[in-house]
Amino acid sequence: MPLGAVVARAPLEPDAPGGRELLSAELADPRYAEALPNWFDLLSQRVLEWFLSLFDQGVAGPPGLGFVIVLLIIASLVAIAIAVYGLPARRRRSQLSDELFGASDRRSARELRKDAESAASRGDWAAAIADRFRGIARSLDERTIVSVHPGTTAHGFAAMTGRAFPDQAAALEEAADAFDGVRYLGRGGDETQYRTVARLDETLAAAPSPVGRAR
Repeated sequence: MPLGAVVARAPLEPDAPGGRELLSAELADPRYAEALPNWFDLLSQRVLEWFLSLFDQGVAGPPGLGFVIVLLIIASLVAIAIAVYGLPARRRRSQLSDELFGASDRRSARELRKDAESAASRGDWAAAIADRFRGIARSLDERTIVSVHPGTTAHGFAAMTGRAFPDQAAALEEAADAFDGVRYLGRGGDETQYRTVARLDETLAAAPSPVGRAR
């Protein structure tokens, strides 16, 4: 019952029992219950007060205990973030395109280089040149220096990379020619071409990352 209705029928100066009845009737209004803090509000307030108390000079315990606890909390949050989102390198690896120069290929740069060396040891220079050039592209994509998207051609990649490494622009175009020759023109390639592409790969792998990202 609204307080106004109760007051209208009550004496102007109620006695103690009457006053308690009026107060109980008013507090029974659902609006008061809604205004009270819920369990989450109370818990949040307690946690906040505890956290702030760690920085209080009067906190009990050995010196630096609060700082150690804060570090443990931060370490826990970092561990949770890694568990949820994964390591940056792993996220980057999962974001690499399935397509590489018109073919489905999920091999890492290391795997491509290994396969290229294996093909070279067999004298399969076409496969060796193709995989080593793919290894260059994958390596620079993994290092976030060059973005290799579906539809990127060998010469398109060479042009982008040449802007990031101007000193290697001519060598990149030559390597792209070698790749297109064995990949699309049916050429067999040779050891000299493979060694040239391999040296380019080693040079780019040892070069520091330029500022920015070629796209």
